Amino acid sequence: MPQTRRMLAIVTNTREYTKVGYRTGLWLSELTHFMEVAEEAGFDVDIASPAGGYVPIDPESLITSGAAEAVGFETAVQARYHDRAFMDKLQNTMKVADAAPADYAAIYLTGGHGVMFDFIDGAVPEKVAAFFDAGKIVSAVCHGPAGLLNARIEGGAYLLAGRKATSFSWKEEGLAKRADAVPFNLEEEMAKRGADYDKAMLPFGEHILIDERLITGQNPGSAKGVGEAVVKALQAA
Repeated sequence: MPQTRRMLAIVTNTREYTKVGYRTGLWLSELTHFMEVAEEAGFDVDIASPAGGYVPIDPESLITSGAAEAVGFETAVQARYHDRAFMDKLQNTMKVADAAPADYAAIYLTGGHGVMFDFIDGAVPEKVAAFFDAGKIVSAVCHGPAGLLNARIEGGAYLLAGRKATSFSWKEEGLAKRADAVPFNLEEEMAKRGADYDKAMLPFGEHILIDERLITGQNPGSAKGVGEAVVKALQAA
């Protein structure tokens, strides 16, 4: 069991796409599902963002139609959205650059299309590499692996090089009608960094890959499984 009982979750500050008018932001269930698993196991989760401060929520992650469970806004997520104390945490998050790997057992990169704009360079890949070099678990879900793309570990190699990893697939991007809005093809870029990329046979199916201290999930439905895998790895340490 690790000495610290804290994890760091990274979320986006980006609220809109650059090429189209859609709003974006954090996909809420990808944070709440992970937090529920971590907290049930006795871990506290701190929330940080690239710029610090306010975190926008992707409006589509708040859909309450009959398809709510398909997009992750089922009862448990609604409860978090109604929770004043939880939502206040998204008003004034800490800056990623201010987080010290020594204070945490793991880092977790949430998704939502916003991360494709502010996870790519700067503090996020730098902090991811610092966590990995410090022997910590690095995890991500859906679009969160965008923060892994430019993470270079000790020696200069890409963290993804030669490691099994997954993310929101390009086929899923097309089905979500965002292929013309995103700044790059995440699946393709991960492969360019040398990742041994894999995805579920069917779009939007739960899919989690574990490669030692790197744990990744494909889509919103994989967030809980990523949390479970991280907790299991930490409990076995």
